[in-house]
Amino acid sequence: MSKNVLVTGGAGYIGSHCCLELLNAGHHVVVLDNLSNSSRESLNRVEELTGKSLVFENVDLRNASEVARVFDENRFDSVIHFAGLKAVGESAEIPLHYYENNVSGTLNLLDAMKTHGVREIVFSSSATVYGDPASNPIREDFPLSATNPYGRSKLMVEEIMRDLALAEPDWRIILLRYFNPVGAHASGRIGEDPTGIPNNLTPYVMQVAIGRRDRVGVFGNDYGTVDGTGVRDYIHVVDLVLGHLAALDALAKTQGCVAYNLGTGTGYSVLQVIEAARKATGKEIPAEMLPRRPGDIAECYADPTTAADALGWRATHGLDEMLADAWRWQEANPNGFSADAS
Repeated sequence: MSKNVLVTGGAGYIGSHCCLELLNAGHHVVVLDNLSNSSRESLNRVEELTGKSLVFENVDLRNASEVARVFDENRFDSVIHFAGLKAVGESAEIPLHYYENNVSGTLNLLDAMKTHGVREIVFSSSATVYGDPASNPIREDFPLSATNPYGRSKLMVEEIMRDLALAEPDWRIILLRYFNPVGAHASGRIGEDPTGIPNNLTPYVMQVAIGRRDRVGVFGNDYGTVDGTGVRDYIHVVDLVLGHLAALDALAKTQGCVAYNLGTGTGYSVLQVIEAARKATGKEIPAEMLPRRPGDIAECYADPTTAADALGWRATHGLDEMLADAWRWQEANPNGFSADAS
């Protein structure tokens, strides 16, 4: 069934891929994004790839009056909420900025939804809400905590949404706890293009491969893992956004607030990812061992069973395919979406 969907943060990496799949599925899309870590060009390319149009609103969620205006001027059935700052290390340096953006911005969004009678939302949460898990794979019923302000901001929003659903039972809320999104659309036209120095491993590795950076910094090689480097569950961004479309469909039969992990169930170390990237790119990709970053944990990978059972969704792309798609994007767009990109 076609829906009118508001996508916050829709010009970003995951958001743009989601908009593409939403349009392909026949939904009507309005994007709200302040372009602080994204590019309008990503949405131009989404429209080009789909042959369909969307509405773009250059709005910051912290501006409550502008958020209200967007709701006044449109009729929404559902919201997919991506907008938020997401760098673990940066969040430890500027925590107030993270809380203002991620928590206060979400409160403005929920307030506008409440005022305008929109009661369906899919929230972009994170595996960081599990803190440093006692064991792996991680299930949705594990204890929740956080080891950094970014993770705490996601956990705070989760708690707010749980409280809201308890107070007002007509809300239908799905929390999607991502593991580590990587890769790009198979066309090579949209992909991950972070502003400044990448905070995530894969775009950094790809920028080294394309020659924009000298070497990859590996933060910590003394963890109790297969090779001493951090282990994460990497998931292809297209698999991830198809999980959002499955969640969007599931909202109609959702009661209250529920959470699902979106991951593959397989963990790879930093060094394993770098080695796979060397294979995908044919480049040397030098790596340098550095001290651990504050807030990082040793190992984190999902048990994706609940999402498979409840949403009928599972990831299908392997690590080699994820990195091949990431490289196709980077090689075709050495400077990302910037004006001088090839």
